[in-house]
Amino acid sequence: MFGKKPSLEEGAYVFSTRKNGDYEDFVFGIVTGVEGRRIGVNGIIVNPVGLKNKVEQGKTGERSQEILLHPTPDNVVLALVYRIEHENFAGELDLDKDRCDLIPPQVHSMLDGWVRESLSEFLNNVLSLPPGSERDEAKRVLKHRMEALVDKNLKRALYSVCRSLKILN
Repeated sequence: MFGKKPSLEEGAYVFSTRKNGDYEDFVFGIVTGVEGRRIGVNGIIVNPVGLKNKVEQGKTGERSQEILLHPTPDNVVLALVYRIEHENFAGELDLDKDRCDLIPPQVHSMLDGWVRESLSEFLNNVLSLPPGSERDEAKRVLKHRMEALVDKNLKRALYSVCRSLKILN
């Protein structure tokens, strides 16, 4: 009657973290293989450099520090507001040492879309410009980009972030 509980098997979506200096980068991807307590993952690793810079400059609160120290699938979208660096990830996770959370396909799709659509760059353009015509143009570009998104979950997440940051008015 109900769907089966997700399990850690080939094709499952996962979220993990990797230590990078004082903070954690995060990885999300698809399980490509399971062998004992080791799993292969193919996905993306994200370094939230913009949020790290804000924290180091003292321009953020405790919540930002918490996101960098303990990223979760629920809070990383706040790290994606600022500039990020990312690259493809194809590696192994050791379940005895590495964090490995199963995530729903919709969450994976939203995170993947956010990175691949360069939404962090569009948001950062708006946030980094002083009020004026350049910022207004960056807002128009962001709004146009948001309207062009096909994924409903991604569009909803971006709209929610923009509304909370009071970007689109």
